[in-house]
Amino acid sequence: MEERELIEAVEKAEDSEHLSEAEERVGPLELFFDLVFVFAITQVTAYIAKTPDWETLARGMMILAVVWWAWVAYSWLTNTLDTERDDVRIVMFISMAAMFVVSLSIPHAFNDDALLFAVPYFVVRASHILLYGYAANDVGVEQAVKRLAPSVAVGCALLVTAGFLDGVPQGLLWLAAIAVDYAGPVIGGMEGWTLHPGHFAERHALIVIIAFGESIVATGLGTEEITLTAAVVAAAVAGIVIAAALWWAYFDVVAIVAERHLREKEGVAQVRMARDSYSYIHLLLIAGIVLLALGAKKTILDVDDPLKAVPAVALCGGAGLYLLGHIFFRLRNIGTLNRQRLVVAAIMFALIPLALKVDALITVVLVALILALLIAYEAIHFRDARHRVRAAAHAG
Repeated sequence: MEERELIEAVEKAEDSEHLSEAEERVGPLELFFDLVFVFAITQVTAYIAKTPDWETLARGMMILAVVWWAWVAYSWLTNTLDTERDDVRIVMFISMAAMFVVSLSIPHAFNDDALLFAVPYFVVRASHILLYGYAANDVGVEQAVKRLAPSVAVGCALLVTAGFLDGVPQGLLWLAAIAVDYAGPVIGGMEGWTLHPGHFAERHALIVIIAFGESIVATGLGTEEITLTAAVVAAAVAGIVIAAALWWAYFDVVAIVAERHLREKEGVAQVRMARDSYSYIHLLLIAGIVLLALGAKKTILDVDDPLKAVPAVALCGGAGLYLLGHIFFRLRNIGTLNRQRLVVAAIMFALIPLALKVDALITVVLVALILALLIAYEAIHFRDARHRVRAAAHAG
């Protein structure tokens, strides 16, 4: 981010910020609820890692998109409803149980457990719609939920129908279900929805941390059946460097500026920004982290051999996808282009052919080195802007 643009973006948001310091923050029930999604993300990574071919990768990404949209639905719900209410808690516990079954069925979601995935998933989504409409106590929100309900119903019905099929027809129905469900907030419009911006931004920041945690766990579990040689340890350390660099890329400045811009907006403009920047674009970040976890896991298992095609795409392409998510995030929130991250994203994708030829250790070290250099460049080149942004955040 250019220094002048960064400073102006934060100062403009600060000047228009009128929110109470006592604004609601993420509560323990929401963090507890997110645990089932940690397991779901872990299951997606394990599912792709077991048979890392293109078909499995495509299916894994579709599963992730469906799981993510369920989490998004509840991120909006808990942003609006009081999670201290007993009825809200009970319905969320029911949804947790259903989502846990969904997570358990992920390894066979496209064959034996297709219906075991789709039916509990319908319970998760229906519980969200019914609770939102019943407990919102806001006419605008109730109308917004009614407009959203048809896309949820059609999307879930398509998933259930896909459970009776296999092969290409099943995959096409999954894609149709995702398209319909994701289109719901656009077609139905955002009028009537309400938002607590600080809570909403924090909730998404926490799910990013959870995804990073899952990636570290998945990478670590990959060492269970191998000898800890110097090369394996070096690959593991490189994996931590990658995670740390990507964590820095999000939490050092981006999360702060994004939240302040979300606070700056009001009414429909605010909820549209929340929908686009967080509900939609954050999927790219989560998918990038999941792919990186897959690539790092496969790297550790075969440090002395070149990566196969899917793990190579996962490792290098996952880093590139994560950075593209940041680029789109900034474009939507601020309207400017992060050139250095665009360049590095392009480099990540360009590394894929090399990853197919050199040892996996060399690839993971190169990815870690390039990302570390990106963070070092931004930290040094934009140090004055960073200082002002972070000082303003701590002061607030």
